[in-house]
Amino acid sequence: MISLPAAMGRAVSQLSDPAILKVLVKSVAITLGILVALGIAAGTGVEALISAYRYDFGAEIGAIVAVLLTVVGGWLLFRVIALAVIQFFGDEIVKAVETKHYPDALASARTLTFREELVASLKATGRTIGFNLLAFVAAIPLIVTGVGPAIVFFLVNAWLLGRELQELAWTRHRHDPAAPAPIGRFERLALGATIAGLLVIPVVNLIAPVIGAATACHLVHRKKEAARAAPANAA
Repeated sequence: MISLPAAMGRAVSQLSDPAILKVLVKSVAITLGILVALGIAAGTGVEALISAYRYDFGAEIGAIVAVLLTVVGGWLLFRVIALAVIQFFGDEIVKAVETKHYPDALASARTLTFREELVASLKATGRTIGFNLLAFVAAIPLIVTGVGPAIVFFLVNAWLLGRELQELAWTRHRHDPAAPAPIGRFERLALGATIAGLLVIPVVNLIAPVIGAATACHLVHRKKEAARAAPANAA
């Protein structure tokens, strides 16, 4: 049975795979493009607000406010945007991993339609926004502790990331909607916590969703292999 560190090691070692690199370039470009667009929109909005209410702050102050909004907003929204983007390309990442390591599983996998990928992305984005809003409410009383809000947000996002990353790999092979998820809840949380930690590291956060999707793929298939081997060993 493959462990989380071993699965992540395999995921990282495959980053040079052309198929993975292709997804990485697309996901990073789109993620950064969305953040830049939001930054431009924030700057335009601040300038319009200053102009409309005739605040005499000067162009420099307006620019500073726009930059602050972009940085803070980008930091808060990055994981939401990155997760939504990777949902669209998750199927390509899983295929690349399966092609190299699990060709038999690749042959029996379902091909997801664009509609399925879009729905999955929208649901994941909705869950991320919804649970983070709930976390925000829960974190308010913990502000006096100093670290309480950070812990709440980290745990919530670790759970969300673990769930969504598992779904990226598992959906292609879940022919029965009632089939139980192959990764246990604690290992899923550990996966999510690891990727959540990587998402706060500059530069590394750009490749973290790809590493997470590939790692989840290894975990899903190794768990499936272990489940199939158990009855045989018992016999």
